[in-house]
Amino acid sequence: MLSCQTIMNALERLAPRRLAEDWDNPGLLVGSCAQKVSRILVALDVDDAVTQEAIDRRADMIVAHHPAIFRGMKQLRTDLPLGRRLTALLTHNIAVAAAHTNLDITHGGVNDVLAERLGLEKLSAFVITHQEDGVTESLGRVGSLPTPLSIEDFAHAVKERLGVSHVRLAAAAARPVRRVAVCGGAGADFIDDAVRRGADVYVTGDVKYHEAQRAVEQGMHIIDAGHFGTEAPVLPVLVEQLYAELAAERGEIEIFVTNTQRDVFDVITS
Repeated sequence: MLSCQTIMNALERLAPRRLAEDWDNPGLLVGSCAQKVSRILVALDVDDAVTQEAIDRRADMIVAHHPAIFRGMKQLRTDLPLGRRLTALLTHNIAVAAAHTNLDITHGGVNDVLAERLGLEKLSAFVITHQEDGVTESLGRVGSLPTPLSIEDFAHAVKERLGVSHVRLAAAAARPVRRVAVCGGAGADFIDDAVRRGADVYVTGDVKYHEAQRAVEQGMHIIDAGHFGTEAPVLPVLVEQLYAELAAERGEIEIFVTNTQRDVFDVITS
């Protein structure tokens, strides 16, 4: 076993909390730094299914992308979903940590994994969050495809490479795809940034109708591959990164990806 603090130290090296946006809530959210951990479940969300999975698989800790506690709490109501989950986690002595926008921004995190999965090369910063001593940190990435593709072919490639059931495409006028901007999760706020960076297409999730319309009006394609679909690829990578960070520690540890969590949306075709 390892201490929870040892796990948190490893997570801090991978996705430093200083990278997180001001409104975010990463870090240890449930449990004690002193408790012992031998099994870690990695997931996007701490929902009811993941909570029960952690109990069933005897996990001592959940490392999630989205914070289990996001806004300030004034009550702990056990008859409501969040209170019920927190009670179950505390009852079974399961610690919960989150690495959210810090995992989005960090090198090797959500957006680097997404860009690599889509076959992008020559990556550069997208929405810059910090610059110091020649180091640039940003939400999202901009990269290039090895060879240009039609927007239809690229949309099919995104669907296949992310393993999602569908993507939503808003295509602009005929424009081959070479330069691609990506932002895992909900990145529609950065559509204008993608246009300014000269992207032929922007891949993100949670895009609304008028947001897609604005992208097309500016001559840029947009592909909505879903919040879940654009973030889930980081989970197995995070497992391997944690193993690597903890390799020199004395103590047995098992780290595994959730096998119950799935996209909250289903697609009904008939």
